Amino acid sequence: MKLLGKYKNGNYTVSIFSDGTKVRETNEDWFCPEWAENMDIKITNKCSMNCAFCHEGSTPAGKHGDILNEKFVDTLHPYQEVAIGGGNVLEHPDLILFLEKLRDRKVIANITVNQVHFEQNFKLIQKLVSEKLIYGLGVSLVNPTGDFISKISTIPNAVIHVINGILKPEDIENLRDKDLKILILGYKQLRRGFDYLIESYEEVRENQKWLYDTLSDILSMFKVVSFDNLAIEQLEVKRLVKDDEWEEFYMGDDGNFTYYIDMVERKFAQSSTAPFDERYDLLDSVDEMFKIIGVTNK
Repeated sequence: MKLLGKYKNGNYTVSIFSDGTKVRETNEDWFCPEWAENMDIKITNKCSMNCAFCHEGSTPAGKHGDILNEKFVDTLHPYQEVAIGGGNVLEHPDLILFLEKLRDRKVIANITVNQVHFEQNFKLIQKLVSEKLIYGLGVSLVNPTGDFISKISTIPNAVIHVINGILKPEDIENLRDKDLKILILGYKQLRRGFDYLIESYEEVRENQKWLYDTLSDILSMFKVVSFDNLAIEQLEVKRLVKDDEWEEFYMGDDGNFTYYIDMVERKFAQSSTAPFDERYDLLDSVDEMFKIIGVTNK
């Protein structure tokens, strides 16, 4: 486990390691950041998948963001983390130039792609990893085939993304006990995600009940099981861990250390699920945007 970088942020220090581990240290009783540790950045709304539950509403005709000319990129801090998503980020014509710009600023870039696009562009993904243009890779599960599992097992910091309500028992059976990492995402009732819940209400709720009831068993089936904040809420994850473990591993509420940037619509918000009237026009500084999130989050 190699140290990628260490920095001071407010009243604490952050160490980031090559396997994705992040350690915060302070002499005080709380962590008070001056700037965001991590940002979720949407760079495109173009995607060929047309997933019925896509909360971003991405389509094959979706727009790309102007990712090379936004001024806020030049204000990113060394070792700040960005989680780049879409849409299908691999369809953005400026993706590699953007990743090179981030690497030059010592920003730690991670991307999320759909399983289909991962398999179609596997050599490109390997290139991005080997050239250290990305450190983490999220892959949204479609079908846990043996070929997919073999491929993703070769990417050191790859995490399989699954959604509470879409994930099924047979998916877990095919993935379990293979030294894999999974991230469980909460079900987002936004855009097509809202429509899909209405259309497939019983199926989604049945899957969610199954996951809630079996979650304690699932935790032991994978190398790492992590959650976004929405999944933590929906699955009541805190019921399964001791208080001291919660204090050690919980990374904070949305907006405390992170926020969301939409480079397509040129907006920023506390998270990607923020109501549309709580999204703000993009500014030229990542720190100024974080200050606004901090004020609205109180």
